[in-house]
Amino acid sequence: MKFIEQLFEGILWNTRFFVLLAVIFSMLGGIALFIVASDDVLGVAKMVYSVYVNHAHPEKFHEELVGNLIGAVDLYLMAIVMFIFGFGLYELFISKIDIAAKSGASRILEIKSLDELKDKLAKVIIMVLIVSFFKRVLHTHYSGALELLYFSFAIFLLALSLYFMHKGGHNHE
Repeated sequence: MKFIEQLFEGILWNTRFFVLLAVIFSMLGGIALFIVASDDVLGVAKMVYSVYVNHAHPEKFHEELVGNLIGAVDLYLMAIVMFIFGFGLYELFISKIDIAAKSGASRILEIKSLDELKDKLAKVIIMVLIVSFFKRVLHTHYSGALELLYFSFAIFLLALSLYFMHKGGHNHE
């Protein structure tokens, strides 16, 4: 009976390696987002170059430029979410990343518990939502004072959430 128990526990323990699928695909997703965001920034640089070489300043050029850059920042932040998620899963289920500890690099990717992983992910996701909000705000037209009041209130709530997010954190990465 002891043999069956040890066999079952061994199989059960080794199923944690299925987490490697999530780790690998999180890393691939993060890399893909970094590539797409970088391509977007390159597109913005080409657009700026074209505008200044041709001396043709298209209508709403600044709004389009800022919107595209904010979109790239949004993608970069989402890529960071994917990396934090992948590193966190690896450290929680498989093993500590020895090379990171030896290099003395930033401890931002070091995860000690599931709660710590959720906390780090939540902070970056909140930043993604804030960046997405400002991207949408760029293309919004306000027709009255009440809409501007709503906009001001939304900014106040975002600032308040950022304040509490940093106040509640134990360490600042």
